[in-house]
Amino acid sequence: QVQLVESGGGLVQAGGSLRLSCVASTRTFSSTATGWFRQAPGKEREFVARITWSGSSTDYADSVKGRFTISRDNAKNMVYLQMNNLKPEDTAVYYCAVTRHPFVALWKSATVYEGWGQGTQVTVSS
Repeated sequence: QVQLVESGGGLVQAGGSLRLSCVASTRTFSSTATGWFRQAPGKEREFVARITWSGSSTDYADSVKGRFTISRDNAKNMVYLQMNNLKPEDTAVYYCAVTRHPFVALWKSATVYEGWGQGTQVTVSS
């Protein structure tokens, strides 16, 4: 069973940076990819970024391309989300989860992920 815990959120001014961490209860050898999603009040949970287990493939939402970087350290069961040049619209609760779904096209959908944590709040002030 995979259970993930997010951390690293906080309050930051626009243009600043944060690095979020996601740690798994066990090494996720059976997981194909790990994703970061975010949810703002009144909005649906949206895809942010994902990375394959090996780290060989990444993908990002258009809204964060060039600003966010996802990475992993499997020895520590950790996945990171480096967020630079943060904007107020990045304010949300950020979640990580894993998927083993074979279809890459679905990896942007929260429905194929599991092991969701409680999330970590990111607040970007103007």
